[in-house]
Amino acid sequence: MDEGQEAHWEVVERILFLYAKLNPGQSYVQGMNEILGPIYYAFASDPDVTYREWAEADSFFCFTNLMSEIRDFFIKTLDEAECGINNMMTRMLTQLKNSDLDVWLKFQQLELRPQYYSFRWITLLLSQEFPLPDVLRIWDSLFSDEKRFSFLIYICCAMIIIIRHQLLNGDFPSDIKLLQNYPSMDVQIILSKADELSKKLY
Repeated sequence: MDEGQEAHWEVVERILFLYAKLNPGQSYVQGMNEILGPIYYAFASDPDVTYREWAEADSFFCFTNLMSEIRDFFIKTLDEAECGINNMMTRMLTQLKNSDLDVWLKFQQLELRPQYYSFRWITLLLSQEFPLPDVLRIWDSLFSDEKRFSFLIYICCAMIIIIRHQLLNGDFPSDIKLLQNYPSMDVQIILSKADELSKKLY
């Protein structure tokens, strides 16, 4: 690192600190760094050095705008509200029931609740489930969709349905391990399945 340059983690830390100061009602919540990471990476690795120089400001702007849409996921007092994370998980489970009743029944039988796996999926927009290039590809699809958080639910359901055979043949420990450590695959398969689910009428 050249003299006078900052490490990337210092820039990310400053963005999160400033966000927390400007939003005292919410402040910093664990996991926000996982949301900021892909945004900052996209700007900081721009091939045009002129754009890279503004990576911090651009990242802060985009992070703040994205958080304005998903901040309710990070506020515990809103967990049970219509805009909260529990409602999102309920919607996902309802969609799974409509899309694949057998898997839904298996989850009911095992008492495998969505809090055990989809809380992280939804709150962090799948940023911890896939390698960074795949996360960026998923986010391209999410952010280009006007109903982006409905599409997020379809993606989560697609992830489950694609591994349905392993889930149906597994027990609680093996299924929860599979869901919490999602197997590596071409994310285009997941996105195509999610698109297919979004176009079905139930």
